[in-house]
Amino acid sequence: MSSQDAELSTLDGLNPPTHADGPEAGFGSSHIPALTIVWHPTLERVGDRALLPLRHGGAGVPLSRLEPEFSRPGSSKREPLGDAHVSRTPIRLHRLENDCIRIERQDSPTRVVANGTPLEGYRDFLESDLKAGIVLELASRIVLLLHLDELRQESGDNLGLVGASLGIERVRREIRQLTSLDVPVLVRGETGTGKELVARALHHMGVRRSRPFVAVNMGAIPPALAASELFGADRGAFTGARAHSGYFGAAEDGTLFLDEVGEMPLDVQASLLRALDVGEVQTLGASRMRELRARIVAATDADLEVKVQTGAFRGPLLHRLASYELVIPPLRQRRDDIGPLFVHFLRTELDRFGKADRITLNQVGLPASFMAALVRHDWPGNVRQLRNVVRQLVLGSHDTGPLDPGPALAALLSMNTPPAGGGFGSAGGAEAGASPTKEPITPRRSRKPSDVTEEELHEALRACNFDMKATAERLRIPRSSIYNLVDQHKVRRASDLGREEILRCLRECDGNVELMARHLGVSKVALQRRMRELKIG
Repeated sequence: MSSQDAELSTLDGLNPPTHADGPEAGFGSSHIPALTIVWHPTLERVGDRALLPLRHGGAGVPLSRLEPEFSRPGSSKREPLGDAHVSRTPIRLHRLENDCIRIERQDSPTRVVANGTPLEGYRDFLESDLKAGIVLELASRIVLLLHLDELRQESGDNLGLVGASLGIERVRREIRQLTSLDVPVLVRGETGTGKELVARALHHMGVRRSRPFVAVNMGAIPPALAASELFGADRGAFTGARAHSGYFGAAEDGTLFLDEVGEMPLDVQASLLRALDVGEVQTLGASRMRELRARIVAATDADLEVKVQTGAFRGPLLHRLASYELVIPPLRQRRDDIGPLFVHFLRTELDRFGKADRITLNQVGLPASFMAALVRHDWPGNVRQLRNVVRQLVLGSHDTGPLDPGPALAALLSMNTPPAGGGFGSAGGAEAGASPTKEPITPRRSRKPSDVTEEELHEALRACNFDMKATAERLRIPRSSIYNLVDQHKVRRASDLGREEILRCLRECDGNVELMARHLGVSKVALQRRMRELKIG
């Protein structure tokens, strides 16, 4: 039995220890320090973790090529880092009496960078640093995240959600609990956190999995067409009306996913509230009501309670939609998932653009400093922004040789990233109990739309792939104002595109709609809508 096994054997394999001097004492009732591999030359190792038996006054936990042993969450197979560039002579991690964590290089020749700053001698980190996550670079090849975790048994099915952090495991647990409860669910989370993925997981885990899943952006429905779009219309119900069943009809006996419910006009809210209240819908032009037979899953990144107070959202509708609320954590609160998410998107994008062999040929070759910057970034656009970074990395790199982050990504990662450092003390010796001086954190303030220049608008649109909501957030202006700026500066919209131009781009991009959107300077969703309008397959 290894020393790590011996230390953790008292935890009985599954349940957190209850004795007062257990390794988690002082970090919370069940929290244990852990190391998660964020980057490793062998990509299959990304996401492996090791729980650390850090105790007051002990000899500390060694970190070297040979120990500790890491394992994939849910797997019994354990392996050390095993990289020849990391020395066998260990770095040591200590837990001090004041619950600070000391990282001590000792005599190890391994180059260590902690939170962006080279480590000489030792450095002490506060418990708050550990909760936020401490990023370690070893030998410029491996990136680890030192953070708090729990002793737990992950299930084999990830429900289509990448990652094994405490936050995403909680989401999976709640989804499983809701499988037998056919109640409306309100999914809350910041933009880009993956609310539709969670909605799809709810659908596929439930009793309606064999029936349709229909997603609709509620903020994009014009009030004048709301009743027809939602509930359907008979032919001739109004001028130009064609017979269709609407979103509720399309999702019959399945799941209707109402995205962006916080952006719904009040008139649309009234129509939806009436349908949910009576449990019936009426197709325009029909004389009879029909039963509402779809499960409702709604999603928002808005503070609906504030909107209710200001009169922008109907309180009774909020209560109807939120029989159960499921909250998705932002990416900055699940930093141990950034490595697995990055590798997942990297494989997807390389395969999409015909470069999948670069992984098997070991032509990824990203510097550890770049991956460390990814982990330390605050990700205001969350998982969607990370996916876009990976896509830009793949598209911007040459067909051969290592992937090249380039200056654009370096500039992006310099934004919304905490300053290098963290912790205090050195080989010269600062008191272990001293407190570091920290700059006050200032929130991002909103701006006047009139302050946004035309050049800044175009740059933000390109950076956000012409997504209006993301662009508004990047510019820190209200979403409603972005459309005024687009009109003011005569930015081309998808509705301005002609059939011949789209067909020509379709041929040049070999049918890849994402590449077409980038070339044409519009969002992918808007381009797809325009192609449907022009009946372009």
